[in-house]
Amino acid sequence: MSKYDITVAARSVYVPEQSDESASRYVFAYTITITNTGGVPAQLVSRHWIITDANNQVQEVRGPGVVGETPRLAPKESFEYTSGTALGTAVGTMRGTYQMIADDGTQFEATIPQFTLSVPRVLH
Repeated sequence: MSKYDITVAARSVYVPEQSDESASRYVFAYTITITNTGGVPAQLVSRHWIITDANNQVQEVRGPGVVGETPRLAPKESFEYTSGTALGTAVGTMRGTYQMIADDGTQFEATIPQFTLSVPRVLH
C-alpha cells in the first residue's frame, strides 16, 4: 500500500426532467466516492475531467475542488458528492484525475476510472 493512495468510485443516473431529448440535451447526475486508502492525510485541491460523448466530442473541465469544497481526508476516510453534466448524445463517458496534496506536502494525482453515462432504454 502506498502512502499516497486514493480510491475513486462513481455511479451515474440519467435525469430526464432536466433533459431535452428533442434538443439533444441529455443531463446526467453522478455520485463520486473518494476514499483515502493511503497512509497519510491528503486534501483534494483540484479536478480534471475528460467527458466524451458518442460523437467523440470531448469536453475537458478543470477547476478547484469539487462542488465548492476541497475535502481533506484522513486515512480510511471517505468523501461523497453528487454533481452533474450535460451531453449532446444519449451515451458518453467520463474519466479524469483529482489533484491531491498530502499533509507532508507531496502532490499526487488520484485517477478517476472511466464510467459510462447512458440513457436507459425502454423496452416494449
